[in-house]
Amino acid sequence: MRVLLTGFEPFGGSAVNPSWQAVRLAEAAPPEGVSLTTALLPVLFHDAIARLRAAVEESGADVVICVGQAGGRAGMTVERVAVNLDDARIPDNKGVQPVDEPVVAGGPAAYFSTLPVKACVAAVRDAGLPASVSHTAGTYLCNHVFYGLMHHLESGRPGRRGGFVHVPYLPEQVPDGDKPSMPARSVAEALTAIVSAAVTTTEDLKETGGALH
Repeated sequence: MRVLLTGFEPFGGSAVNPSWQAVRLAEAAPPEGVSLTTALLPVLFHDAIARLRAAVEESGADVVICVGQAGGRAGMTVERVAVNLDDARIPDNKGVQPVDEPVVAGGPAAYFSTLPVKACVAAVRDAGLPASVSHTAGTYLCNHVFYGLMHHLESGRPGRRGGFVHVPYLPEQVPDGDKPSMPARSVAEALTAIVSAAVTTTEDLKETGGALH
């Protein structure tokens, strides 16, 4: 089974991005029976999806899991839905800041992940790490890439599955300890559990993963 993991370059003035650090660590110890490749995506609205599509085609991946930073979240969050909306609170790494624009003009309002999101959450929890289902990937580059991935798979790559996972800050990003964080190796361990669940689960768990707000 071929799996592609992607992470992002640093953005917003940070020197690191935990998504890429963890993805690289996960690449070094893939689950048994999995051929794992990785790709670094730019934090650029005009380029990220094109880079992702190229990586998907080059890898020939059966499963694609994009990973991004969600500073302030306390655990791994497996995203359920991508929306066709760019509404950037801050500019990207080249100063581009779309507001109320579609990711794909004329595309559907939203796409659901085709990963077994609840099984992925359960796998991370079984590894002793915090995780939950998330129903919003935001409206910045993470959602932009998530939507672009699902649109690409839906438009011409039947049978391939994909989704998005958000990860917390690294401890070095919050030296005052005023926000939740997780060591890169723990994030990598969680990603490995998610990959394993994604490639071995054909039907998702039927258990609550919703939210009141």
